[in-house]
Amino acid sequence: MRPLPEIDTIRRSERMEPLDNRRLRRALDEGTWVKVAPGAFVRSDHWLMLAPLERHRVRVHEVARRLEPGAVISYAAAAAEHGIDMLDPWPAAVDVTCGPATGGRSSGVVRRHTRDRRTLEVMPFGRHMITTPAQTALDLARSLRFLPAVASVDQAIWADRPGGELTDIDTIHELWTRDAHHRGQVRALRVLSFAERGAANVRESHCRVELARLGFPRPRLQERRMLRTGRLVFADFYFPEADHWGEFDGEGKYRDAALRRPGHDAADAVIDEKNRENEIRREVRGFSRWDRTDVERPRRLYDILTGDGLRSALPRP
Repeated sequence: MRPLPEIDTIRRSERMEPLDNRRLRRALDEGTWVKVAPGAFVRSDHWLMLAPLERHRVRVHEVARRLEPGAVISYAAAAAEHGIDMLDPWPAAVDVTCGPATGGRSSGVVRRHTRDRRTLEVMPFGRHMITTPAQTALDLARSLRFLPAVASVDQAIWADRPGGELTDIDTIHELWTRDAHHRGQVRALRVLSFAERGAANVRESHCRVELARLGFPRPRLQERRMLRTGRLVFADFYFPEADHWGEFDGEGKYRDAALRRPGHDAADAVIDEKNRENEIRREVRGFSRWDRTDVERPRRLYDILTGDGLRSALPRP
C-alpha cells in the first residue's frame, strides 16, 4: 500500500492527557483544524493541500483504527486506498462490507454493506481486509451510475498508471461470472463493455461517455504520432475514420509548474501549446479542443465537434 500523506494529526486515543475541548472547539469553529473522524483532527492547511482522493484515504485509515479487527474495507473506501479516482464527490462515511449475521447498522462514520463475504476477493489491510482492485472496480460498476462507474473502472485498468495498471478487464469479468446473481450484474456488464485502459483520468472518461451519448464515433485514446517536424505528440482522442484529432484541455498544463518544461512560465506553456497545435493541424483533416465546461454542457461540445467537421450519428441535443 502507498504511504499516507504526512500531515499533522491529533488523536484522542494517543494523548496522555485529555484534550482541551474548549480550545479544540474554537479551533474547529475558526477553521484552523478539521475533524476527519471521531477523535481525529487534522490541521486545515494540511487537509486542503490534499487531493479529494487522499483526504478520503486519510479518513478511511482513521476510521479503520476504531473498527473491530477483521472488517472488510470496500467500495469508495477501497477505491481511495488503491488510488482509483472517482468522478462523484467522495462520501463522508467509510464503506465497510459485513456478513449478513454481523451486519449492524450504518452510521454517519461507517456505511455498511451486507453481503456473503465468501463471494468477495480480498487482501490484507492492517488488522482488517480490503477488497482487491478488481473486486473494488466490479463493486463500483454494479452500484454507481453509468458515468461515474465507467470513470472508476477506467482508473482501475489504466495502462499508463505509474507502477502499472491495478487490474485488467479480464480479471474483473472473471469475478463478474463467479457471482452471477448479484444485484447490478446487467449494469456492471454495460460498464465493463465500455471501459478503456487508455483513459488517463476521470475527466477523460467523462469525455468518452459524452462523446458516445452525442453519437460521435468511438475514438482511440492516447494516439501516438511523430510529426514531420520531429515532434512526438499524443492525442487524448483520435477518430481514425475522420482523421480527426481531439484534445481535452485541462488548466494544469498552463497553471501547474510541475507540468511545464523547466524554465518555462505559463505564457511559455501557452505559446508552446499553440505551436504544437499548428503542427498537428497541418497533418490531420480535423482538430477540436474543448475543456471541462464544454463537457458539462453537451450541446456546446456537440457544436464544437460538428463545427470542426466531425460528424455525429445523432441530431443536436
